[in-house]
Amino acid sequence: MCSGVFLLAAAGLLDGRRVTTHWAREQQLVREHPEVDVDCEPIFVRDGRVWTSAGVTAGMDLALALVEDDLGRGIAHAVAREMVMFLRRPGGQSQFSVALWSKEPATDPVRAAVSAIHADPGAPHTIADLAQNARLSPRHLQRRFTAEIGMPPASYVERVRVEAAQRALAEGHDPVEAIARYCGFGTSETLRRTFHRHLGVAPSDYRARFRSTTSDAEPHQEQERS
Repeated sequence: MCSGVFLLAAAGLLDGRRVTTHWAREQQLVREHPEVDVDCEPIFVRDGRVWTSAGVTAGMDLALALVEDDLGRGIAHAVAREMVMFLRRPGGQSQFSVALWSKEPATDPVRAAVSAIHADPGAPHTIADLAQNARLSPRHLQRRFTAEIGMPPASYVERVRVEAAQRALAEGHDPVEAIARYCGFGTSETLRRTFHRHLGVAPSDYRARFRSTTSDAEPHQEQERS
């Protein structure tokens, strides 16, 4: 469970196997044990007789999967209801992680492009606009950005927009349609499809799961003051 996977890897028991661990430990596991196939999107992974899971609560998801494997879906459902849990939790680890998905820019032109994207995620950010800001040709910026950041500019823009929408959903009260517009997705349907592709959940489900208790309380406090 979680970082316990390092002990199994050090013992050589995971060579060639697909495993998972906590998203914050992914790169360390990849560096220290390149012989292991690390996949940190799933909550838990089964590879033959070896089961691995992400954080502490993911161990509970793994335990339910073991119950289902040994005793069947009906018993697992009953246990999940008793524990007030999902039998299978929606989405993967990416809905919980912070921005560990890109590298730091190494040169000023790419740093300028990255800064422009983060300053206003909802702006168009075409390769021509970013290149002008970085004072490079579009083709040169495309190559340099991809080499330094590990993904092309368009993919980076999309990831930053997803993070902006995550914050807006968790911390604010704006409707999904408005968040889609000012985060650069245009429509709520585009936001929904992008969320499913990156996080495995719908925006409304993400908001219900991660909404700040403080943000929930604020409207009531304002009503009381008025």
